[in-house]
Amino acid sequence: MGESDSLQGKIVKAWSVQPVLVPLYAILLSFIVGGVLIAIIGVNPFEAYWALVRGMVGSPDRVAASIARSVPFVGSALALALAFRAGLFNIGAEGQLLVGGILAAWVGTFSFLADAPGLVAIPTVLIAGAFGGLVWGGVPGVLRARTGAHEVISTIMLNSVALFIVRWIVNSRDPVILRDTAASVPRTEQIADGAVLPQLVDSEPNLHFGLFVMIAVAVVLAFVIARTTFGFEVITVGTNPNAARYAGINVNRIIVSSMALSGAFAGVAAASEVSGTNQFFQPGTFAFIGFDGIAIALLARANPVAILPAALLWGSLLAGAPLMQQEADVSIDVVRIIQAMVLLFVAADAIVRYLFRVRDQGGRHIDATNAGWV
Repeated sequence: MGESDSLQGKIVKAWSVQPVLVPLYAILLSFIVGGVLIAIIGVNPFEAYWALVRGMVGSPDRVAASIARSVPFVGSALALALAFRAGLFNIGAEGQLLVGGILAAWVGTFSFLADAPGLVAIPTVLIAGAFGGLVWGGVPGVLRARTGAHEVISTIMLNSVALFIVRWIVNSRDPVILRDTAASVPRTEQIADGAVLPQLVDSEPNLHFGLFVMIAVAVVLAFVIARTTFGFEVITVGTNPNAARYAGINVNRIIVSSMALSGAFAGVAAASEVSGTNQFFQPGTFAFIGFDGIAIALLARANPVAILPAALLWGSLLAGAPLMQQEADVSIDVVRIIQAMVLLFVAADAIVRYLFRVRDQGGRHIDATNAGWV
């Protein structure tokens, strides 16, 4: 018994199992709650979930579609994760996605890109998206640093500003700004052929090279946070800004930089969707993606690498939901309920820890009201 306890302690210490248990148990509890709701409406939850699983990974095309659906969630969650690490709550990923996406789509139609090779056109579009998100994310950072305006309020307001601006730009007929007048629905013109990200799998939605772009961004952010001076300063400011200021760290610079870079990550995600999935911009493409990023970042505990599987789960659920609706006659909204419950249980982790007796590495129960989640 002593040897077993010692082995378990070594595993926990080596692999930091305990921080992973809460999100995993939260997912399990969420599916249990979803199963109860499905049973209440008179449907066998096992049949419904089997249809959901087959919709997620039932064939190579469905696997590719699930991965493709997850790609934009990676960028939006990374935007939230960096801000969380700096002690900021960036709820503006929705607006940053919109601004980054519209700017990428606009730049993608520039005449000089028409004959440009992909090695020039694709980075140009991605950089344009990142710049749009960076500017839109930097504004609330400057407001917080210079005036003390809380980023929650300013980012929420900027989400609305971005939404109405891009709707006007895309919908306007008099004058025509970026609307494709030949299209039957409001959208921008198609970007240049050379600016289109290479397709990996012809799925629905199609899996494109943006997957590797997002993975690279996640790996780079993980390295920056863990191995660079800037990452150390971000974590220090997020943990205790007063101590950081006493240590000589320019707290205002970290606040502005973190919010701006957060916006840039969202902008890159939007640009990759414009370049890889649609080849044009529609405002509705990014609906809820910014707010889903909050849940994914929480589920991953603001760990950039952990965001990859968390986003994959999120996107896969949405990709598999239509088959569950078709075969089991269960509304797609049930998946949204499950996702909401995941967020609830991760945020209120005391419930999970109590039910599953999850302890910290020292063997004590953790009080979630007194302990941070990152």
